[in-house]
Amino acid sequence: MICTSTTTLPLTEAYQAFLDEVTQAGLLVPLGVRGVYGYNGVFDNVLQSFDRLVTRRAAHFQADIMRLPGVLSREHYLKTSHIENFPDLMGSVHSFMGRDREHIAMLTKRESGEEWTQDLAPSALMLTPACCYPLYPTLSGTLPEEGKTADLLSQVFRHEPSIDPCRMQIFRQREFVRVGSAEQALEHRRQCLELGRDTLAEVGLEVDIVLANDPFFGRGGRVMAASQKDQDLKHEFTFAVASDEKPTAIASTNCHVDYFGKAFDIKLPNGEPAHSACIGFGLERITLALFKHHGFDPDLWPYEVKNALDL
Repeated sequence: MICTSTTTLPLTEAYQAFLDEVTQAGLLVPLGVRGVYGYNGVFDNVLQSFDRLVTRRAAHFQADIMRLPGVLSREHYLKTSHIENFPDLMGSVHSFMGRDREHIAMLTKRESGEEWTQDLAPSALMLTPACCYPLYPTLSGTLPEEGKTADLLSQVFRHEPSIDPCRMQIFRQREFVRVGSAEQALEHRRQCLELGRDTLAEVGLEVDIVLANDPFFGRGGRVMAASQKDQDLKHEFTFAVASDEKPTAIASTNCHVDYFGKAFDIKLPNGEPAHSACIGFGLERITLALFKHHGFDPDLWPYEVKNALDL
């Protein structure tokens, strides 16, 4: 099955049309909240196949592998400025911590339709807003001369419910991060731009690489977004998935300068704060792009794409 074009549809209609197609095909399974889905075996097999392709294409990084749980320490989270810059996207883990009396009071509120969640208390955990966040606290101290390169995989949470199936609230992100000198970080970013472009092209996704900015919150965010672009820090690999009108960022590179080095006291051998850069692949978005571009039956995909993915 080849999904229908959404070129001429208004943006919200294009999102809804593509969402209807992928859910009716069984690729995504709606779970009652916008942006939260299960996946069938066909979808997950393609996602895992692309992830393995990334592993093969990035072998030259000789990165240390770290697989992460999707939550991070609240203490570590608060060492970053995420709460200042992206309060609308963050997720905090709250739990019940009372005794019998408080439990009965909470149940009474629930039964009467009151707001029972006010009886929950913050735990020591936050939901991970970007795959690389839990890495930096593990690097506090002095790096070796060659720096550190890490291969990360994690679920990531961003509170932005949407009918766009590409804009999920929780999704898998694969990252390759280099922490070291400014020169090492910039060289890693250069290699990552090539890695992203060539890997996506190998599976038939000819992307545009565009200068971009993060969605900083509030009026001050506009200044920060402009500064990020002026410094050439973020590039997105965009592809028309749900809409030709507004292509989707399916991967991105980010140069953090010495932001995380200062936040987590990561030093170079000369005592200066470390710099960092990364590439992040949005695995669900890339998988949706593959189905959108090649059709919903992987058996009918071009030979070159199936060969690259070892399908």
